[in-house]
Amino acid sequence: MTLTDDDLTGLQAHGVPPLPVPVLEGRLEHAGDTLWYGVFGTGKPVVLLHGGMGSSENWAYLIPELVAHGYQAIAIDSPGQGRSRWGGGPFSYRGMAHQVMAILDELGMARAAIVGWSDGADTGLVLADIAPERVSRLFFFACNVDPGGVKPFEFTPVIGRILENHRSTYARLSPHPERFDEVFEAVQAMQSTQPDYTSAQLATINVPTVVALGEADEFIRLDHAEYLARALPNATFRLLPDVTHFAPLQRPALFNAAVLEFLAAAL
Repeated sequence: MTLTDDDLTGLQAHGVPPLPVPVLEGRLEHAGDTLWYGVFGTGKPVVLLHGGMGSSENWAYLIPELVAHGYQAIAIDSPGQGRSRWGGGPFSYRGMAHQVMAILDELGMARAAIVGWSDGADTGLVLADIAPERVSRLFFFACNVDPGGVKPFEFTPVIGRILENHRSTYARLSPHPERFDEVFEAVQAMQSTQPDYTSAQLATINVPTVVALGEADEFIRLDHAEYLARALPNATFRLLPDVTHFAPLQRPALFNAAVLEFLAAAL
């Protein structure tokens, strides 16, 4: 049966399935942070970058599908989130892009596809900007690239349930579980000013990209996502129907199919 959890009451009641057993699990010291990563399966590498205050567990439905289709999934917990330790410095997408490169170096991987969700999408975009030779393609889901791309905030029950899940997962996984609010404030400080790409800057990022957005995304303007797909010279836009910012957890089959189609498409 295909999972549908549009209001995330299933997530609230049961959480997500456990991740598969990784073929490799590690921690890397970089720029004052200690970053956790897990490698699942074998095949062409696909780096998974979660959203703000989430963790690699947010990919619980995608990782098994990637492995089943012959890909190697590399899930990374962002600094201060999931299993990764935060050294206390300010967050930046550029800094996190350098940390992703450091993990690829640690694994001996010259190049990988990137699937990014929200903050992870911006990290992937910055990586494609500063080191395009490291990114074979980018699935950019549900984020803005300048401050004008964000809708006015409106709290909803779905947002409440995802925040509750983030808090409980953080308490279970984090090496410093008492710092949730401190990390949350630092992440929000980053999000309030970063990134801030101009259309001219976006025009120089030539990595093959799908810009995807849920039809009812709570945070990101539809016209902004469409603009991003036009501004990037090698991008297309994909609207995911009947889902929001949390599509990978609401309708995993829909989200996973979009990712797998993109990964399989000829460049």
